[in-house]
Amino acid sequence: MVISRRGLMASSAAGAGIAVTGSFPSLAEARPRFAATPSGPHRPFPPLVDDPEGILALPAGFSYKILTRAGETALETGGSCPGSHDGAGAFGHGRRQYLILNHECDAGDPLGVPHLPGTVYDPGATGGGGCTVVRTDGKGNNRGQYVGISGTIANCAGGPTPWGTWWTCEEATARAGEDWENEDSGATGVYEKDHGYVFEVFGDGRARPKPLKALGRYDHEACAISADRQFVFLSEDADEPNGLFYRWEGPPRFRIGPDTVAKLSSASFGRLAAMAILLDDGSVLPDVAYLTSAQLGRPFRVTWVKVPDRDATEVDVREQFADGEVTGGRKFEGVWGTEQGVYVVNSYALEKGEDLPVDAVPHSGMVWFYSYADQTIQLVNYFPYQQHVHEETFEPAYPDLYFDSPDNVTVTPWGSLVLAEDGVGASHVLSSVPGGPSCAIARNMINVGDDAEPEYSEFTGPTFSADGKVLYVNIQDPGLTIAIDGPWGKYLG
Repeated sequence: MVISRRGLMASSAAGAGIAVTGSFPSLAEARPRFAATPSGPHRPFPPLVDDPEGILALPAGFSYKILTRAGETALETGGSCPGSHDGAGAFGHGRRQYLILNHECDAGDPLGVPHLPGTVYDPGATGGGGCTVVRTDGKGNNRGQYVGISGTIANCAGGPTPWGTWWTCEEATARAGEDWENEDSGATGVYEKDHGYVFEVFGDGRARPKPLKALGRYDHEACAISADRQFVFLSEDADEPNGLFYRWEGPPRFRIGPDTVAKLSSASFGRLAAMAILLDDGSVLPDVAYLTSAQLGRPFRVTWVKVPDRDATEVDVREQFADGEVTGGRKFEGVWGTEQGVYVVNSYALEKGEDLPVDAVPHSGMVWFYSYADQTIQLVNYFPYQQHVHEETFEPAYPDLYFDSPDNVTVTPWGSLVLAEDGVGASHVLSSVPGGPSCAIARNMINVGDDAEPEYSEFTGPTFSADGKVLYVNIQDPGLTIAIDGPWGKYLG
């Protein structure tokens, strides 16, 4: 998201990810449904080597290329590449590949997505968010970039569909008729349409800027379609109160496909419900921050509570539930589906007294796995909270061993996870094994702060090319898309 943890708290927590083996899928079982390569042993990556160009530290044997630079890379449709790169999806095969990028821009952003006729959702959201499409050649080269959708705002993450499109999510709930003003550009305007929706984006130049209202109107982060195409799982990046994890379910015998998406334009189609984690006595866990690493690998039963008004006509969706009715979590973030279930990330929990229940436990990140068949959810990775990190002068002796605040997630072609950090201090792309260790595979070296108070922007949108040869990642500020090449199978396969 645009506002990092630093903007929400003076300092933060960091630590190495803790995980234990549980009953969640093995690497072989957890392969993403968009790949079919075998899984093998997972090896630690070599130490990161600083980049003489000062951009990306990588292990020996890995290299990178920059595909897009905000404000510099020219768009085929006119203008330059927008900024605030966020979630991304890679599609295609061989030389016909493309990458769809989210741009988490607010209306009036100096580096917002240009309004291209036919792609515009809300004409009033001038210079706002949206998506661009980058054609690639399978080797991480940019062969052209153009606008896929515009006139949306704060496009955070999303998710790929089985038929090769991208569902982009707005992380904002502005209303039609609301005034807006951008502090950076000084631009002003009025929204003409409601925001807070999911939209479908195509890679072939087609545009369909129509919201999928059945999936609700709230601070969307990411989404995933279940393997049987009956459900959509969606995360809400929110606090005060904390966000929720949702499931949309179609009518009996309905299956989601390219020819059925139009039905999702109706806010009354299907059923949107929020997750409630059940404890042994049948009561509902009020917030995931009540759990700690002691519950790693333990399955908890889940039930789904219908959202009363998914379009939030009067009250925000997450505020429509009574206390103890559903399970909240600070910043439900990345979501990624597999054949067996779906992963979902919580980025962190603040200290007690800072919007955290009195007897809850601060943490610096959680990764969950929801099983379709069992209808259970389990904590599979846990990043512990460390009080001493709250010292402003904290500089870890081993920065590539301290991790916190996982955000976007993808499942690799070998079944392990890749996580993008959005925390304090060094910013990493992480390789993470469900039930196993986490290790750094890249570090952002671009200091957007100063020497006295260095600041390293978050990584976003990790996603592998369809053939598993290239890992694409974004650095949100100053706005880069990077293709990383190397012997991935040696360490992930």
